[in-house]
Amino acid sequence: MGKKKVLALGTKYLLDFMFYAGILVTATLPVSVKKIGEYLPDVIEHYEETVIIYFVLGVSACVLIRELRRIFRTVLLENCFVQENVASLRKMGNWSFFIALMSVVRSIVYATPAMAVVVLVFVIAGLFSKVLSDVFEQAVQYKEENDLTV
Repeated sequence: MGKKKVLALGTKYLLDFMFYAGILVTATLPVSVKKIGEYLPDVIEHYEETVIIYFVLGVSACVLIRELRRIFRTVLLENCFVQENVASLRKMGNWSFFIALMSVVRSIVYATPAMAVVVLVFVIAGLFSKVLSDVFEQAVQYKEENDLTV
């Protein structure tokens, strides 16, 4: 197996782990937030808001990772320039912007310096996904034209 295939397969397994771990972490938020609140009193002070915001963020992150997993399936099949990946990249951009927005909302409840970095990362990820979706769409068109020519 080539180095590229090993890297893609390793990334796929990492995404699988992140997806299922994200579901587990999101599902256990009511318990884990109480436990974390023993060490961080601000969290308990805003318990309900914290659980709701992190639940929304957790579900959003899992949906985003699900789209990335779909793309990696096509990479492993060596057929990544397909319209489904264009749609997945657009959805990933939308979810990234939504996560950035929800992170700003979370900062209203209680702010941390790291949240600015999180917002910036997801805005950049959203922009990158949107631009990449346009690139993939053009590649899909070229591929389809080429397939018709051959």
